[in-house]
Amino acid sequence: MKKGRFISIEGPDGSGKSSTIKALSQLLDQAGWQDQYILTREPGGSAIAEQIRQILLDVHNQDMDHRTEALLFAASRRQHLVETVIPALEAGKIVICDRFVDSSLAYQGIARNISTDLIWQINHFAIEDYLPDLTLLIDVPAEVGLERIYKAQGKRQFDRLDRESVDFHNLVRQAFLDFAAEQERIVLVDGTKPVDQVAQDCLELLQAHGII
Repeated sequence: MKKGRFISIEGPDGSGKSSTIKALSQLLDQAGWQDQYILTREPGGSAIAEQIRQILLDVHNQDMDHRTEALLFAASRRQHLVETVIPALEAGKIVICDRFVDSSLAYQGIARNISTDLIWQINHFAIEDYLPDLTLLIDVPAEVGLERIYKAQGKRQFDRLDRESVDFHNLVRQAFLDFAAEQERIVLVDGTKPVDQVAQDCLELLQAHGII
């Protein structure tokens, strides 16, 4: 049985998730939580899952079939869950994860035009009943996110999904917004603010939801 709390940070590409998580970690440490949480990411987060990540994001893999992509994300997620997330939760830790299953539903489901029911089926097989207790959705318009990505070339990995069209990224963003409107678990955060303010907003949401 889960003892800890599971938090996912979601958002379209260029939303500033990674920078926000880094800044949020500093705020948590300042508040004395440094030994009570872990940071992790998807795809990746464990040795085998990181190897799958390299395949998924490699810019040379442009011919990857969309269903292959969906299956690889689910496989990475399963390995990450059993190696990293579940042990941390059972140890009573707060797990803060950069992306989780909502990303597959948005990217491989809505944006790739694969039935979200099918995406959910393969991911439910992977995650069983492990869903985040709270999901913070950092939202920015697709154009803003892509502009940030292009400006940051050389400072961050420019991966296969970054190369998708603005229409693709608009579909992803709208999917996330629709999920937030449908599920109480998902809370919207304005990602157009400076990163320190976004991190502060996330900290206050963790406090408001009794996570910390």
